[in-house]
Amino acid sequence: MTTNTKYTKLLALLLCLFVIFSVQGTELWVSNIGNDNNSGTKEQPLATLNMALRKVRNMRRLNDPMIKDGVRIILMDGVFSLNEPVFIRPEDAGTAESPTIIEAASNATPVLSGGVQISNWKKAEAVNGLAAGTVWVTDAPKKAGAVLNYRQLWVNENKAVRAKSTEGDKMDRILSWDTKSETCWIPFKDKSVAFEPGMEMFIQQWWAIATLRIKDIEVKGDSAKLYFEQPESRIQSEHPWPAPWISEKTGNSAFFLNNALCLLDEPGEWYLDRLNGKIYYYPKAGEDITTTKVVAPVLESLVEVKGTADTPVQYVYFKNIAFEYSNWLRPSEQGHVPLQAGMYMLDAYKLKEPGTPDKAGLENQAWLGRPRAAVEVNFANNMLFEGCSFQHLASTGLDLHKGTNNNTVQGNLFKDIGGSAINLGVFSDEAFETHLPYNPKDEREVCSNETVIDNLITDVTNEDWGCVGISAGFVKNITIAHNEISDVAYTGIGLGWGWTKTVNAMRNNKVIANKIHHYGKHLYDTAGIYTLSAQPESVIEENYVYDIYFNPYAHDPYHWFYLYTDEGSAYFDVKNNWVPAEKFLQNANGPDNVWENNNAYVNESVKTNAGIREPYKHLLKEVVVDTNWPMQEIPHFAAVELIGKGFDSEKIKSIAKTNGVIDAQLYEWKKHTVLYAKMNHIEYLKQQLALEYPKAEIKTYNTPVYNFNKFEHCDDKTMAAEWDHIVLTANLVDDAKLQEEYLQYHETQFEEWPEVAQGFCNADFQQLQVFKNGRQLTLVISIPKGADLDELNPKTTENNPRVDEWNKIMKRYQTGIEGTKSGETWVFLNKLN
Repeated sequence: MTTNTKYTKLLALLLCLFVIFSVQGTELWVSNIGNDNNSGTKEQPLATLNMALRKVRNMRRLNDPMIKDGVRIILMDGVFSLNEPVFIRPEDAGTAESPTIIEAASNATPVLSGGVQISNWKKAEAVNGLAAGTVWVTDAPKKAGAVLNYRQLWVNENKAVRAKSTEGDKMDRILSWDTKSETCWIPFKDKSVAFEPGMEMFIQQWWAIATLRIKDIEVKGDSAKLYFEQPESRIQSEHPWPAPWISEKTGNSAFFLNNALCLLDEPGEWYLDRLNGKIYYYPKAGEDITTTKVVAPVLESLVEVKGTADTPVQYVYFKNIAFEYSNWLRPSEQGHVPLQAGMYMLDAYKLKEPGTPDKAGLENQAWLGRPRAAVEVNFANNMLFEGCSFQHLASTGLDLHKGTNNNTVQGNLFKDIGGSAINLGVFSDEAFETHLPYNPKDEREVCSNETVIDNLITDVTNEDWGCVGISAGFVKNITIAHNEISDVAYTGIGLGWGWTKTVNAMRNNKVIANKIHHYGKHLYDTAGIYTLSAQPESVIEENYVYDIYFNPYAHDPYHWFYLYTDEGSAYFDVKNNWVPAEKFLQNANGPDNVWENNNAYVNESVKTNAGIREPYKHLLKEVVVDTNWPMQEIPHFAAVELIGKGFDSEKIKSIAKTNGVIDAQLYEWKKHTVLYAKMNHIEYLKQQLALEYPKAEIKTYNTPVYNFNKFEHCDDKTMAAEWDHIVLTANLVDDAKLQEEYLQYHETQFEEWPEVAQGFCNADFQQLQVFKNGRQLTLVISIPKGADLDELNPKTTENNPRVDEWNKIMKRYQTGIEGTKSGETWVFLNKLN
């Protein structure tokens, strides 16, 4: 072998070793069975993510050339139980060319867990009249000799129910609330229940809940007076919005008591007895608690990313990491009285003399705190969360709070979370009154240029019902797109804060192509998408919003919406969103909002394109929908007829509006007054009208026997933005056989007589409905607003003799109602202004 050949082979070997060393030098492996004294190779992995970060931090401090192309911290399969949050600081920042990537090993599912596993269960003695062995008990875990506190317990990855006073999903209703004495009267028939230290009241009020620690219970007969601990007692009774709901019509605020051993009486419930250091659990049928995984949360935050305005954390990526089991104890320590979206009041009261520099009529003041999150991010740029899962969390999942910019949250799963899945931006600093427009001098504080995209958010807000799927405060240049949100207690997406028309830090925010369904499970005054305050150049476009839960304890059963621009909302374009009905609210809005083409007639591509895209559609197998929960009836066109005298049209419209009727229109002929509009729960509306007009005969027309719709039956599916309705009425002849023939004709008309529908298409009828109540028919023809029926109607028969034949046949079945002239059949009702 020549010398040159030897050197060539040696050089090749050295280059090969250098390549291998370089690759290994940019990777640090971490295993839950590793050791922090190891080198961090795959064969000798570290034990903790914190140690891996320390090593990378040191490499960056020394400008180690090994990391010029970035560093991969690779977590192997298994649970990494955290004793403290993972702390990521400015010294951990990467660069665009050299990011720090924290990721799962191939085919691995590493879990960063803030929980502790509970074991050694034994059968308990008799509890609350239940036979010995029905309830199980074990020693509560301790730290530094003290029993750990927590508000959740997961059994086989399902959240158990904290022992409470009502069965299943049922709630009781308060009797009264006295703001002066800061007390509440409740029904109290179960005398086996008694006050225990730590007992709480959970109360539903308007668009929020409150958790109040009970100080004492004073029982009188079948009622009890509750006293509460401070500071929540004062805040709950002094703040005006949202207050406990008192209503004879819809029922008072719903509530239950929880967290007491005397309330443990139903399978799936648990109780932590901190005084005696015991945990009790009542297993469900088929559960073997001795072999089941039981976890209690300990840490309130699992990961904390903290930079500064001048030295932000940058270019740290999380990929395919699971964040599980977080705690949140403030409700146990100071109560929890939120204003909205889970933001709790530190102080709040009603002004004796309303008015602030920004709002002359403002009557309330509030200073807010923010719930903890499993992953908290402050002053960080260019971060990435991709393919991660956030599950079994007590409060917020991911919080991009202050000073976060150009971060991406994509393709993640948020599931089984007590609060909001994602919070974005400042809502209000603790020292900043929450109704003031936020516009900091240092714009770096504002959460901006964030992208939240292709995430699945499901079964969230399951503890604080007033939280939101995705909740954004004072943010700018935010994009929330292609997410799917389901099974939320309140609102799907909330955008904005401050209740102000004054231009502030918010602007150029985009909510696009999200799929939102099965929301409003527990609280109303809600919408699939909800906004607050002025946000110039912001858009809500091409979202698909449908299917809201029926809320049996809502303060107002009709106060729910698909889209809702609330107080101060201004400068929004709200366009081309698919919704089943135009059930919207625009409350005290500011200027220059543009609403256009939001209905069930937008292009079908809006529905198909909304929601999660590839390569993240595998997340859809995790979608939660509570099939046992009742659904809200979709508002649809229907009619209510009042027959009699002395009807006040404005009063009827007022009753209709109160009962959720959309754009009520009134029509009259002699003693017949017809209300036609989109509505649901028509029988309840009938009851309310009957209370106002007890002498009137009231008929309902809820389901059409014939329903032509241009969008469904015509080649040209372009629908007019606004319609005029022409209402007519007639009777069927008094012959049961002929009546059946009439209905059969209409049932098969689209198949047997397609020329009739084509005639309606030719005339540009938007919709034609025939309703029947007994013998009486109500016909409603909807045409483009401003069009003339006399000009359109001849087009139905133009070059269309089959329509003439149809009309001739129909005359055999129809006759006039009482009061018509001889030979008169259909009568037109006059529209009332």
